[in-house]
Amino acid sequence: MDIYLPIAGMSVNALFIVALGGLVGVLSGLFGVGGGFLTTPLLIFYGIPPTVAVASATTQITGASVSGALAHMRRGGVDLRMGLVMIVGGLFGSLAGAGIFRLLQASGQIDTVIGILYVLLLGSIGVLMLRDAAVALGWITPAERTEPKPRHNRWVAGLPLRWRFYQSGLYISPIAPVLLGFAAGILTVLLGIGGGFILVPAMIYLLGMAARVVVGTSLVMILAVSAATTMIHALTTQSVDIVLAGLLLVGGVIGAQYGAMLTTRLKPDLLRLALALIIISVALRMALGLTYRPDEIFSIEYL
Repeated sequence: MDIYLPIAGMSVNALFIVALGGLVGVLSGLFGVGGGFLTTPLLIFYGIPPTVAVASATTQITGASVSGALAHMRRGGVDLRMGLVMIVGGLFGSLAGAGIFRLLQASGQIDTVIGILYVLLLGSIGVLMLRDAAVALGWITPAERTEPKPRHNRWVAGLPLRWRFYQSGLYISPIAPVLLGFAAGILTVLLGIGGGFILVPAMIYLLGMAARVVVGTSLVMILAVSAATTMIHALTTQSVDIVLAGLLLVGGVIGAQYGAMLTTRLKPDLLRLALALIIISVALRMALGLTYRPDEIFSIEYL
C-alpha cells in the first residue's frame, strides 16, 4: 500500500515504513538507543531526501523512547536525577545543532556532511563495540593490565562540584553528564539520531554508571531531547514530514515494548555483537553511497 509524503514529495510503501519503525523500536528497547542511527540511513537508502529523513526520524525516536523508557521505569532501571542533568545539556546542544544545521543547509552542503558524519561515527563506534563484544565472548584475549581499571574516567573524577547520584551509585560532578547531553543534542539535530549509541558506552565507560540503569536513563534523556529537536526542525528547517513520522512512530512504539522484554531473555554479549555488525554494515553502505558512482549515467525522457 503506497502513501504520498507531502514534504518529501514522493510515494512510499506504508507497510515498509511501519516495519522499519518497528525494527528500530526493538533496538531502542534492547540497547537504550534512539534508533535514529539506523532509521535515517535506511530512509536515505530508500530515496527520502536526507534533510527530511533527519528531521522526521526525530519524531519516531520520541515515540520509541517514550515506550521504552516507561518499560524500564517499571523495572526500576532509570536514574531520574542523572537523566535530568543530561537533558539540560541536551536542550542547549539541540539549539546549537539547529544553528549549525541551518548554516550547512544554506551552503548546500548538508547532504554531504550528513553522510560523512554517519560514516565516521558509525564506523568508529561499530569497531569499538565489535572488539568489546569479541573480548566478552572470549574470541580474543584482552591486553593485560598492570593496574586495576578505574570505575570512571580520570578527567570525570577530577571535575569539581560533585553530586550524589544514588540510583547510579555515583559521586561525580554534573559537568560531565551535561557535556555528554550537549554532544548528544547536537548529534540529534544534525543526524536525526537519539545519540544513544554514543551515550550508552559513554555512560558506562566514562561516568561509570551501573549497567542496570544505563539503558533506561539514556532513553529518558533521548525522549526529552528528541522531542525538543522535532519542535526545532518544525519551526526552523520545515523538514518534518508528518506522514512519514507518523508511520515510523506506529512501528517504533510497538517495537520498543518487545525490545524491552527481550533484554531479560537474550545474552547481552551476543546482542552487543549483533548491534556492532549492524552499525558497521550501515557505515559501509553510507561510505559506498558517498564514493561510488556508475561509469555511465543515463536519464530517460518521455516525449
